[in-house]
Amino acid sequence: MIKKILVANRGEIAVRIVRACSEMGIKSVAIYTDADRHALHVKKADEAYHIGSEPVAGYLNAHNIVNIAVTSGCDALHPGYGFLSENPELADICARRGIKFIGPNADTIRQMGDKIQARTAMIAAGIPCVPGSEGNLANLEEACMLAGEVGYPIMLKATNGGGGRGIRRCDNEKELLSNYDRVISEAGKAFGKPEVFLEKCVVNPKHIEVQVLGDSHGNVIHLYERDCSIQRRNQKLIEIAPSPQLNQEQRDYIGDLGARAARAVGYENAGTVEFLLDENDNFYFMEMNTRIQVEHTVTETITGIDLVQEQIRIADGLPLQYKQEDVGFRGYAMEFRINAEDPKNNFLPSFGKITRYYAPGGPGVRIDAAMYSGYVIPPYFDSMCAKLTVWALTWEGVIERGRRALDDMVVYGVKTTIPYYQEILQHPEFRNAQFNTSFVEAHPELIDYVTKIPPELRAAAIAAAIAAHEGI
Repeated sequence: MIKKILVANRGEIAVRIVRACSEMGIKSVAIYTDADRHALHVKKADEAYHIGSEPVAGYLNAHNIVNIAVTSGCDALHPGYGFLSENPELADICARRGIKFIGPNADTIRQMGDKIQARTAMIAAGIPCVPGSEGNLANLEEACMLAGEVGYPIMLKATNGGGGRGIRRCDNEKELLSNYDRVISEAGKAFGKPEVFLEKCVVNPKHIEVQVLGDSHGNVIHLYERDCSIQRRNQKLIEIAPSPQLNQEQRDYIGDLGARAARAVGYENAGTVEFLLDENDNFYFMEMNTRIQVEHTVTETITGIDLVQEQIRIADGLPLQYKQEDVGFRGYAMEFRINAEDPKNNFLPSFGKITRYYAPGGPGVRIDAAMYSGYVIPPYFDSMCAKLTVWALTWEGVIERGRRALDDMVVYGVKTTIPYYQEILQHPEFRNAQFNTSFVEAHPELIDYVTKIPPELRAAAIAAAIAAHEGI
């Protein structure tokens, strides 16, 4: 049995994994660079090891991380999300050093990380895919010819891409000619392989993904779907489970597709199969993420299943605790990514010291955070500093609970996306569950909110004005 886990990550997901370990009686080991010396995951773990002065590089050094796992007596490693979580080399190194990798094996990560291989596997399994190139594009001429066949608009995508990077929409041949070299360059710089493919652009789709679990005994189940349509530039902002936009027939269908996709590649551990739903109610496979997702909290909330603990059990060789018929859901859950960004300034990152932080609470409210009062958000990482998840029995109820919880949440010292989410929750289209991936771009007026000024800051400003006026 796994007794000690190295958490190869930082931030809220590292704290989340440490908490799961604690509940399972498993020791946890954190890693940190100089920028994270005072981070919450370092404080919460049973042990913590310094991995260098460079803010990011240490989290990307697979050999060094596994060495720490071995020397600290760990028998498993959890990669979280981001960083090396979908890097097959890390899984390979763990296997060679006798460390259990809490995720799928390296071959599966390679196969599903390569968008062309993933498409090929899904087509062979009968999973509907977006029309596009059968392999990597050889050159610009092939891209133009294929785009003419499938019809504009089209999407150029990095074959080994992820996280919304290495993607460009082209509405005509002129845009394809100008974007082709850019995507090639982005693919090479961000993912180490300058390979791209082409897909027909599904206009104004809904982004629906299915959470799956598979074990080493051949069992695969799905835990229903999540709606990730509220996003900006392919970056998710609000996630919902289950989707309020699907009927039961669609829900059953996409759940079955997700499980079939996982079985087709012999998937083990937690994964997510992502789909696009077009305006004619056709589902298309988009990609499979071979890791825990940021938005796993909403699935946990509606099903009552702890996904991180299930990941650990599966890595330990245990069978799934649930059969498909055992998995149900209740109510709706909604997750807000609380980003340290200024929506009024083109979502510019707003790093710095959190002078005051109050977490929301009450029935149906969950907070996953790595911040605290006095914590300095470093400028080297993703801007997400917390996740707020709310639950209620009805769609209307979860909206109102989200509104109340966002209002309760206090973060001073940096700008956040909290007031922007309040505006989204009040929009008629969102409240009527009629939205797609173009919602944010279609409603720029939502950024014109009035910022609430804390009473003490208002009082200080008034006092300063009076002092200035009286020449004090």
